[in-house]
Amino acid sequence: MNRRTFLAAGVGLTAGMAADGLAVEPADVEFTEHAVNERTSPAHRKVVIAQLSDLHIHRVGAMHRRIAAEVKARKPHVVLITGDLIDRGEDLPVAEEFLGLLDMAAPKLAVLGNWEHWCGLPIPDVKAAYARHGWRLLVNETATVEAAGRRIAVTGLDDMEGKPDLAGALEGVAPADGHVLLAHSPGWRDRMDADARGITVDGKVLERGVDLAPYAIDLVLSGHSHGGQVAAFGWAPMLPAHVGRYVRGWFRDVHPPLFVSRGIGTSVLPVRMGSRPEVAFHKLWA
Repeated sequence: MNRRTFLAAGVGLTAGMAADGLAVEPADVEFTEHAVNERTSPAHRKVVIAQLSDLHIHRVGAMHRRIAAEVKARKPHVVLITGDLIDRGEDLPVAEEFLGLLDMAAPKLAVLGNWEHWCGLPIPDVKAAYARHGWRLLVNETATVEAAGRRIAVTGLDDMEGKPDLAGALEGVAPADGHVLLAHSPGWRDRMDADARGITVDGKVLERGVDLAPYAIDLVLSGHSHGGQVAAFGWAPMLPAHVGRYVRGWFRDVHPPLFVSRGIGTSVLPVRMGSRPEVAFHKLWA
């Protein structure tokens, strides 16, 4: 191959990758399935949890309608959004249009992401928008829902751009058959143990702690990273704050284990490379 042919091939490859990253991959949603744990007792029942994350929705298009149709068709027992539904305040009505497509009887819960804090909307307005479509937005609180004949506790923390309060979110919560914790930014996982201990200085409690053992949290679900968003050949050169090493997928070397969704939308640039949009379905035996 001579130099001219080599350069032409390189230009063609670059153009092809750019076209894929702009026009193809951002809409090429992958529906992934994950086993949280194994069935260890005949009494256990399978609870299917659908996780959507980081929609950054500006308009409802064919991809969003496909996602809603697929989620409804699979009939999960619980549906969750792990933050960044929107990144501009004026898009809240558009987000409501999408939430309306998920008109399901299953419990539907969500948490805030960094962009909901940055976009300037009052949090009560975001809560009200979710509530109009049968969703509950959790901000440092826990909801216990019925799913597949089991009581599942879902704890939702505020994002790290707000003030996550683990102790407050768990206060007064009774043990359940299964327990899922939602934290938009996966980097919070490295703070989890410290948040559980709390902070005391010179005998004065600055932040109270909480004993996590009675709550038996099965897993932590996060998003935020977009799987790197631009992660050609598996390497993500730029990541948002509060990601750490938790870029995508499962991290079972921590307890409780953490799953980081690649999310659905894009942020800053409307491009994805090497990180397809994802809707995850988690199978929890409880």
